[in-house]
Parts: sequence; C-alpha cells; structure tokens
Amino acid sequence: MKKRRFKRLFHFSYAALTAGLLLTSASPASAAFWGASNELLHDPTMVKEGSSWYAFGTGLTEEKGLRVLKSSDGKKWSVQKSVFSTPLSWWGNYVPNYEKNQWAPDIQYYNGKYWLYYSVSTFGSNTSAIGLASATSVSSGSWKDEGLVIRSTSANNYNAIDPELTIDKDGNPWLAFGSFWSGIKLTKLNKDTMKPTGSLYSIAARPNNSGALEAPTITYQNGYYHLMVSFDKCCAGVNSTYKIAYGRSANITGPYLDKNGKSMLDGGGTILDSGNGQWKGPGGQDIVNGNILVRHAYDANNSGIPKLLINDLNWSSGWPSY
Repeated sequence: MKKRRFKRLFHFSYAALTAGLLLTSASPASAAFWGASNELLHDPTMVKEGSSWYAFGTGLTEEKGLRVLKSSDGKKWSVQKSVFSTPLSWWGNYVPNYEKNQWAPDIQYYNGKYWLYYSVSTFGSNTSAIGLASATSVSSGSWKDEGLVIRSTSANNYNAIDPELTIDKDGNPWLAFGSFWSGIKLTKLNKDTMKPTGSLYSIAARPNNSGALEAPTITYQNGYYHLMVSFDKCCAGVNSTYKIAYGRSANITGPYLDKNGKSMLDGGGTILDSGNGQWKGPGGQDIVNGNILVRHAYDANNSGIPKLLINDLNWSSGWPSY
C-alpha cells in the first residue's frame, strides 16, 4: 500500500530566524559536536571548497530553488543566493504543478566537478523527478543544468526524491534515493554522464505499513558499506518523529543488516539518533567525507525551527557513533 509522504513543505519565515549560533568552543576538527546553526536548513548536505564550507538544503516556501549557506569556520553561517531561483523549463514536463522550492539535495565532488542532485515533486505524490546540475566551483554560484536523472510516476512503486551520490570502494558512482512507497533504491551511474546505467536495486524497506522510510546516505568504512536512512515522520516541528537508523553490507547492493542481524529490507535498522529534549526529529542526514554527520533537527527552544546539526562520526567499533 502506498503511503502518503510528509516532505517537504515549510511555513517558517525569515522573521522567525534569530541571529547567533549555539556552538561548543572547540574547533570542528576535534569537536564531536560542532554545534547548531541558527539559520534554517532542512535536508542538509555539505561540502568544503578551499577554506569554506557550503551547506545546501530544501528551499523555503517563500523562496524558489535550493537554500544555500556558507561558513568560513564551521561556526558562523550566512545565507547565499539560492540555486534555481529561476525554475528550469523541463521540470513541468515530468512534474506538473511542482513545488517552487526544490527538495533534499546532495552535493559531492567527483572527477573534477561538483555534482548537485535535487528533487522536484509535489506533496503526497510519487510523480517526482531527480535533476542534476554541475559546477567546477561552488563559490562561483554558476551551475550547469545536466537535466533529468530519473523519474517516477503513479505507476511506479517508488518515489524519485532524496537523491544521494555515493562512490564505491573501486571509484564507481552510484545513486541511492527513495521516500515512502517501497523504500530505498540504488542504481549505478555512468562516470561521464553521472546518470543511471543498469539495474535498479532495492536496499531498504519497511513492509506491512511498519513506518515511513526515506533519505538514504551511504559511506564505505572498514570493509563495509554503511547505509543510513530516516525513519518515521518529518516536517511537524517539535511533533516530528524522525530518527536516523543504519545497517551495513559487504556489498553496495546489499543486503544491509543492522546490529541485530535484521535485514533493512525487512524493516531493520539500528537507531543512531532519535533526538533529545531540545532537538526533536533528527533526520534528512548526509555523511560528509566519511567522518562527518550532518542532519536537521527541530529546535524545541526556538519554535520548532529546523536547524543544521553537525557531528564528527566515530567508526572505532565498526559501526557509526558520535
């Protein structure tokens, strides 16, 4: 049975954002918890170019495109010009009446370029598309439209949003994606076009209406591919039940098993982060450089606004922790 997805509508305004930053005094290089940006960001992904960090996320309802933040030290973030402030003409060919703010991007550097994958969709529907843009420099703000990557329609049992580029141990690119419906999918990419070639694999699901599942991210550590996903409901402020779960596999195509040996295709997943008294519903995560976890969480001390949280990841046990 198809499940209604709750991503990605926001009704926060710029006036709701306050200045300042909640950070530890330690530097990002050594701190387990980098802190939380007071700038709103949902479904974050992050990359470093030169001495600057750039974080991309789902756009606000009052702005078009993808939201972009910049930091020179990982502590203070400033809002940059959004990507796709002018909508691309081909989006409507695949997703009529798409949301003006694009969703859940993924940014990575590979083969001399920055690749930016993103989602075009409508609330509650799997008539969706994943698009791609490229740039030789993030700081230039000049992105080349690379067109459609993959789409889904009501005839499919998956949803083509929440893209995640991952590079396997042999240097080959793959794309993971998926939200609700039959779960998380994976496909190999052509190194030149960075678009799918070959089969579509299922790598995680929550069958029998056992809960929502979306937002994959994969990294290779200590001989295993580690898959993180977001369970349950986002986008409800402090009432969000989002949480981050994980499993691992010797092969990128699976099977992914959690710490109890349960397959993630059967609803398995060991919980990494379910939030705390201040930070509710953490999820929409991305793993950066294999050792940094970024995700959003809703700040109970600030009207439930979603903010960017960053932690160093520890792999000493063979599993992720922070």
